[in-house]
Amino acid sequence: MSDNVVPLKRANDGDRPSLAPILSLTATPMNAVNAIILDRMQSEIPLIPALAGHLIAGGGKRMRPMLTLAGAELLGYQGTRHHKLSAAVEFIHTATLLHDDVVDGSEMRRGKSAANIVYGNPATVLVGDFLFSRSFELMVEDGSLKVLKILSSASAIIVQGEVDQLTAQRKIETSEERYLKIVDAKTAALFAAASRISAVVAERDESEEIALDTYGRNLGIAFQLVDDALDYDANAAEMGKDPGDDFREGKMTMPVILAYARGSEEERRFWQDAIAGFAVEDEDLAHAVELIRKHDCVTATRDRARHFAQRACDALSIFPDSAARRAMIEAAQFAVTRGF
Repeated sequence: MSDNVVPLKRANDGDRPSLAPILSLTATPMNAVNAIILDRMQSEIPLIPALAGHLIAGGGKRMRPMLTLAGAELLGYQGTRHHKLSAAVEFIHTATLLHDDVVDGSEMRRGKSAANIVYGNPATVLVGDFLFSRSFELMVEDGSLKVLKILSSASAIIVQGEVDQLTAQRKIETSEERYLKIVDAKTAALFAAASRISAVVAERDESEEIALDTYGRNLGIAFQLVDDALDYDANAAEMGKDPGDDFREGKMTMPVILAYARGSEEERRFWQDAIAGFAVEDEDLAHAVELIRKHDCVTATRDRARHFAQRACDALSIFPDSAARRAMIEAAQFAVTRGF
């Protein structure tokens, strides 16, 4: 193992990992990013900033723009181009959330009623489109064709991932390989792009671009794996969404894939009915949680997340030790141990 490679902490290794270091590292530039977000979500049509603000002001970790800012700190970039680009990244993410909530019929997002419940599906879709457009305006203003290519490609991949997830919905035969392919597209692609563009604006060589892309991609996969585990391991207050959403929507996420593979014949029949949409009542969800607990599928899902988080940490080994590198490593460690 290289001297620069940091082994991943486990939850019982002492203090639990935290986002505090990366939040502190990026606090000042994040203020600039938030100001850009607030400015660019405005419109002479009052419904647009009202609906966009309903989600954007609702909190969220801002993980994706934070990765762009942290990468710039890691590379010692002194300019300000990454501020607008971080805002563009957050607009892409927010637009996909708005569209996702319409597709999924979600009722909660970030601890309150989802925008589609408050404002209706048509307005939510259109404001999502508005935010996508704003993100591309910000990219064009930056003027880098390379940045535009990276972020526009990621946007297309995200949509393809969402469509792939839709076609896999209610299909019990969905494999772990296909699930990870979906996650790589719908979640990890934007993490990777957000990380990579910091090396582009800092005018670093391709090896550093690839290292940051690898870091972001693996971090994104770890984050999504834990999100999917938490759907069967946390209450709505912690997650900010209805528990069991994935179950009721018939999504084959990692805990379900593992529970189905490890289950008895009777348990498999239950999962077949549940994923097909024939067993989605509260008592069915309780039984699903019981089976996932019985076969230790949440722990197994977190173990897989730990693997990807370690790969994220390893990708940073080409960079010298610094506060930024340590903060980014701890963010990967946090991805695995978090409870929200």
